[in-house]
Amino acid sequence: MGEMAVRVANLQKSYGEIRAVDRISFAVPVARVFTLLGPNGAGKTTTLEILEGIRDADQGEIEVFGKRVRRIDRAAKERMGVLLQEGNFEPYLRVKEVLRLFSAFFRSPRSLSDVLREVSLEEKENAFVKTLSGGQRQRLALGVALINNPDLVFLDEPTTGLDPQARRNIWSLVTGLTESGKTVILTTHYMEEAEALSNVVCIMDHGRIIAEGSPRELAAQLGRETLIEFVAPPGREPSRESLGPTCKAVHRDGDLVVVETEDLVATLARLLAWSGTAESALAGMTVRQPNLEDVFLSMTGRRLRE
Repeated sequence: MGEMAVRVANLQKSYGEIRAVDRISFAVPVARVFTLLGPNGAGKTTTLEILEGIRDADQGEIEVFGKRVRRIDRAAKERMGVLLQEGNFEPYLRVKEVLRLFSAFFRSPRSLSDVLREVSLEEKENAFVKTLSGGQRQRLALGVALINNPDLVFLDEPTTGLDPQARRNIWSLVTGLTESGKTVILTTHYMEEAEALSNVVCIMDHGRIIAEGSPRELAAQLGRETLIEFVAPPGREPSRESLGPTCKAVHRDGDLVVVETEDLVATLARLLAWSGTAESALAGMTVRQPNLEDVFLSMTGRRLRE
């Protein structure tokens, strides 16, 4: 299976009666993006905070860089970079001053110019934090996480609240990290982000890991069905029987009708025939393959963002 940067076995953390992390186990390959995917409250951030040394686990075993530890010590932390879910920098510090401040915490920090270039903030080095856009602030936060040239980088919901262009800029930076040999542990509730970046995905829900594998492997668990989706008012959807034996299911998700088929051509022909007979338009029809959102829906009965 190759070298592992992190191994976790039966990790558990509770807050009173709430078990935030419920005896989870996983292994993180070196120089890969490992993603914890799940809705808010699934236990993703608590898991990261234990591995970052911010919180102590109640139970479980942790192995980091080949060494079993009870909690993350200073030596391990010096090889880690952390982008927290919420991080606020002093608004009247300049970009280069923020980086210089955090570089002082490490014995062998990278040069500020190298970090500024990596996160594409050279032209903003003298700008005050308060003048930066959301995407620029997140790139600054990533620069802070990389100031010590870490082997292991934690990114907790790195693109929440960013516009599509800023999100893709962060994705490009993450891809560059693994290409340079760094290991990334990422949390997200954006299934498209997990699919775009991840080598390994662990889907979490209510503190537990309910599925693990590459995005392709997880989607393949649903079989080879193709999904046909269209918008229709309640009661205006075909029955499974009317679409023939190649149709595996018809179900609703709000206004969206989802048809699962193992033979797209045959089912689509019957669906078009039904549309004409029933005088029901197939508004906004799309055809796609199953994705991580479908995996989560099939396992929990709800969508990631519900």
